[in-house]
Amino acid sequence: MYLFNVRVYGLLINDAHEILISDEQEYGMQFTKFPGGGLEYGEGMTEGLKREFVEECNLNVEIINHFYTTDFFVKSAFNDSQIISIYYVVKNIEPVNLVIKTSPFDFDGDIEPLQSFRWIKLSELKESDFMFPTDQHVANLLIQSL
Repeated sequence: MYLFNVRVYGLLINDAHEILISDEQEYGMQFTKFPGGGLEYGEGMTEGLKREFVEECNLNVEIINHFYTTDFFVKSAFNDSQIISIYYVVKNIEPVNLVIKTSPFDFDGDIEPLQSFRWIKLSELKESDFMFPTDQHVANLLIQSL
């Protein structure tokens, strides 16, 4: 039996040419990724991404365009599933009302899952800002597109 885990992520870039990233801690592991998460059964990709932005960021977004879909094998860091990640460029359709941190893993509280958000200038974005291979690849694609 093959298990696939479909993930959807949003690339939200503000007027200052900064991209929103999420620092998280879950299962005792800390990681940085783009906002988004797992697709739920019965959802389409864009519907799932909009739900994830509401859940994680309390923010309604508009899907602008598809950016990237995983085209290499990625095993989940959490189980034996194969990860398929789809990335979209998104735009906020209401003001971003998040507590924005300046340091990685600057969480409020200590009950997992923990999450905090940062803006990173696109000109300063690095592959090493991210833990997971697909996010690293997408960061590289963003860097190359500048």
